[in-house]
Amino acid sequence: MTVDIWSDVRCPFCYIGKHKFENALKEFNHKDNVEVRWHSFQLDPTIKTSPELSTLDYFTQVKNVSKEQALEMFSNMEDMARESGLKIDSNSTVLANSFRAHLLIQLAIQKGLANEVEEALFIAHFSEAKNIDDEETLVEIGISAGLAEQEVRNALTSEELSYAVKQDEMQAQQIGVRGVPFFVFNHKHGVSGAQATETFKEVLEKVWEEETGK
Repeated sequence: MTVDIWSDVRCPFCYIGKHKFENALKEFNHKDNVEVRWHSFQLDPTIKTSPELSTLDYFTQVKNVSKEQALEMFSNMEDMARESGLKIDSNSTVLANSFRAHLLIQLAIQKGLANEVEEALFIAHFSEAKNIDDEETLVEIGISAGLAEQEVRNALTSEELSYAVKQDEMQAQQIGVRGVPFFVFNHKHGVSGAQATETFKEVLEKVWEEETGK
């Protein structure tokens, strides 16, 4: 069984959804027969990396909501993260374009380390207030996941990997993905959003039964 996941490391629900899906996978009897394939998706390709601008200020501007409304939304999302055992500090996240992070992810995909790099980027962005558009930060993350320093630096200017990012986004557009996280099971069953672990378990069981008759 294949599970294709479109995700953006700037997206808190992608982080939460990743763990809800992984929790379901842990309880799936046939987990060793599941291949998880990560794909790039930028929610906002136009965003400019601005460490000096608080995420709260940016959010109120872009979503056109009050500071109080934004704080309430942040609080609800952080509560959801805690339920999955995750730490998200919304007020401390660095406003950063995620394109170069996706270049690192594409390198990791080639090296069989996509899940490790995805997780490390989520932690860096949401828990450690690191700039995921900063070269040295990305090099550090890549090395921690098992990649070589020079190949990470080369990846951040790679036209081949840039093309791979765009291909992922084009594929997402073709299958009608409007937001992330988006999960596709066996090329035909789509699940959108950070669904409950039970929902992911049900889909895994259903798809497995369809494919094997068991």
